[in-house]
Amino acid sequence: MPPSSGIEAAAGRSELIREALDMARSAHAGQIRNGSGGMPYIDHPVAVAELLSERGFSDEVLAAALLHDVVEDGEISAAEIRERFGDPVASLVEALTDDESIDPYELRKDEHRRHVAAAGPDALAIYAADKLTNVRALRDAYASQGEAVGEEFKVPLDVKLAVWEDDLALLREAAPALPFRDAFERALAGLRAERTDARATSP
Repeated sequence: MPPSSGIEAAAGRSELIREALDMARSAHAGQIRNGSGGMPYIDHPVAVAELLSERGFSDEVLAAALLHDVVEDGEISAAEIRERFGDPVASLVEALTDDESIDPYELRKDEHRRHVAAAGPDALAIYAADKLTNVRALRDAYASQGEAVGEEFKVPLDVKLAVWEDDLALLREAAPALPFRDAFERALAGLRAERTDARATSP
């Protein structure tokens, strides 16, 4: 796992964060993050939590950031999160968990956006940090793999980017002052430009 001084320091002073980090490491052990070029999955929630730590968010928000994928992509239940970490953390994790029973993909993401927006500013902050981290990881992977990195996703890369544009529109409307929104917008625009350039120069 890459250096994460903020989260390691937070875990050192906070039992809540330390336990959340331990659970995230266990839940994501051996997993690889899609669209990252082979990055260990745990690096993603740590990076999300690190962004929030740098901005002074609460211990509950940092814990929820570390745990935001453990229900969706691990084998942890929402009830277990609530029992171990309390209602504030569990409610945030639930808000950030996709309902994979909803098809198609775009409809599921529409519903997820509504759920996050209804959950309030802390959920939106984690959501924005999550999207920024995802786009940054994909840009790094795209630089080395090109369009082939899209094979790691369940949907075509064009669909993935269109969904991220809709995510950005939500953040513009619901949380325009979030510190991660502008960075997310710049990163997404950069990725689109890199794809356009790559396609223009490919044989």
